[in-house]
Amino acid sequence: MADMMTKEQRRKNMQAIRSQSKLENRVSRELWKRGFRFRKNDKSLFGKPDISIKKYKIVIFIDSCFWHGCEIHGNRPKSNQEYWDKKLARNKERDAEVRKYYLDNNWHFKRMWEHELKEDFDKAIDSLARFIQQSKEETLG
Repeated sequence: MADMMTKEQRRKNMQAIRSQSKLENRVSRELWKRGFRFRKNDKSLFGKPDISIKKYKIVIFIDSCFWHGCEIHGNRPKSNQEYWDKKLARNKERDAEVRKYYLDNNWHFKRMWEHELKEDFDKAIDSLARFIQQSKEETLG
């Protein structure tokens, strides 16, 4: 199926997609309020994690249901399906590569889905805070 937008319309639409979502920023603010200090989207780390604490080898990825192919909420666009199937499949492959890299290198790895945060934000933040605290304790021995 042909794209329903002109090249210029598609370009503007794609430019509007931000690398940091409002949800990621909300999570960051809440964790910061709770006293955790971290880096956001550190380009020096593989896969550019949304939140990272190098000292304790902690990385957290906050994945949107659409872009990362959530089995529950991910939807498939109706137009240009061949492109989107390939794109979303590659995103899933990359997610698996990133996960394997960090686990192979003994990092504390956590992936949080967008829907987990939207369903119960406080519960999700509590879960992230516990993960960070436990990871710090394990690292310090």
